[in-house]
Amino acid sequence: MLEAILGSKNRERVLQFILANGEGYAKEIADFYGTSLNPIQKQLEKLELGGVLVSRNVGRTRLFTYNPRYAFLKELKALLEKAREYYNPEEMERLTMRRKRPRRTGKPL
Repeated sequence: MLEAILGSKNRERVLQFILANGEGYAKEIADFYGTSLNPIQKQLEKLELGGVLVSRNVGRTRLFTYNPRYAFLKELKALLEKAREYYNPEEMERLTMRRKRPRRTGKPL
């Protein structure tokens, strides 16, 4: 939906994923959307260079979050939330309802 403004569908996906989850890494985002890893990594790097995102290493994983010092962070989040209102209900639920806790061994799905 915001592809024309942001310049890329993958950029919108990255921003929406991090907005919904607070943080994310490239492989997790690529798997969530079923896309290849390389374009997601490029968008994460561009957003970090632009100051929109910051990253930190956790072990070998590079986690990205929004940069709290980004001047237009509040406006960007408001724009993304407004765009999310027009997503189809299945995609909205997928974005907002995610389990991140591990399951007990042997527990049935």
